[in-house]
Amino acid sequence: MANKNKILVPSARKELDKLKARIMKEQGYHVESNNPDNVKYEIADELNIPLSKGYNGKLTSEQAGKIGGPIGGNMVKEMIRMAQEQMLKK
Repeated sequence: MANKNKILVPSARKELDKLKARIMKEQGYHVESNNPDNVKYEIADELNIPLSKGYNGKLTSEQAGKIGGPIGGNMVKEMIRMAQEQMLKK
């Protein structure tokens, strides 16, 4: 499945992938450091959501949100924590 997420700074993709891998490992998931996107299949499996590589057009928005929510939500929380830490240092 191609990564269709657009980020403001394309060169940041590698660091965002590292962040995703670290956060999801902390959450107890098995994460391949060279392909952290694969964690979504583990989450889908836990939730009994039929996510497969390739086309997943039959998934509902709710199902997709249940898979991506824990990943993106935890990443946002960590980025906020990191920003707050940086602000305290100044």
